[in-house]
Amino acid sequence: MLSRVADSLYWMSRYLERAEHTARLLDVHLNQMLDQSPAGAERRWERLLASLRAPAPADGAAEAYPIIAALTFDATRPDSIIGCVHAARENARQVRESISSEMWEQLNRLHLQLRRATMDEIWLGEPHEFFRSVKEGAHLFQGISDATLSHGEGWHFIQLGRYLERASATATLLDTHYRGYQGYGALNDLEWVGLLKSCTAFEAYCKVYTADVRPEQVLEFLLLSPDFPRSVRFSATMVQSALQAISRATAVRGAGRIERPAGRLRATLDYGQADEILGDIGPYLETIQRHCSSIHDALYQVFISYPADVALAS
Repeated sequence: MLSRVADSLYWMSRYLERAEHTARLLDVHLNQMLDQSPAGAERRWERLLASLRAPAPADGAAEAYPIIAALTFDATRPDSIIGCVHAARENARQVRESISSEMWEQLNRLHLQLRRATMDEIWLGEPHEFFRSVKEGAHLFQGISDATLSHGEGWHFIQLGRYLERASATATLLDTHYRGYQGYGALNDLEWVGLLKSCTAFEAYCKVYTADVRPEQVLEFLLLSPDFPRSVRFSATMVQSALQAISRATAVRGAGRIERPAGRLRATLDYGQADEILGDIGPYLETIQRHCSSIHDALYQVFISYPADVALAS
């Protein structure tokens, strides 16, 4: 596969995963507005921005309307939903011949839906319905990809982008909550439930731990669960699986350079213990992020921006 195609498929998937993640967090925070004091609301919106690694709106106000407007409809921001979907569509357009017609049509539908909507319209109407439609649009694209695209090299680059983005995003989300937990005392039950819902994990968590929401159990589930699709550990497993499949399909020299950081990420999570991690949560999550960055860098060195002599040798 041409490195140009691999790059576009990888970023198409990452951007769409990022848009879905942002829509989910905004929807959860809107729901929580009904049960929070003004002081608590400001702190939660600030934590939301930190969770998305997003700068505050230009006016600096930690309030619902300007933050939602900026993170949803500001096309000049690469971290906004419309910015991410536009970037995903542009990457898909560049490799139109490598994806199915159904994938292209679904991504276009989502893009047009966002272009037709306005902030005032969703704010005065049904914002939860709007964000749900964005999430469902991204989920539908994922399902269409799995159902209509051959599960070869290109599909594995899509999987790699999706799960590497998910691992990094979930680790950042945990970092912002648990640093706050250590700095300000225990967050209230609503905030821990909100964290679980931000990962669509509340019902799955309750099936394992019942409805007793404890910080150490939330951490264990979202970080170390081998079975839950949005846990960091599950995502790391999928990243490693995709890389191994790509390495087998391409037989590129030096593929071990990228499998090593993926293996280190897996080992960090496979042998982690929640009680030990909780006592040193910041450095542990920073290590997770470093491994994710190392995988991304190695991906470019081996498969995308590789030297000419490697290309000729392979």
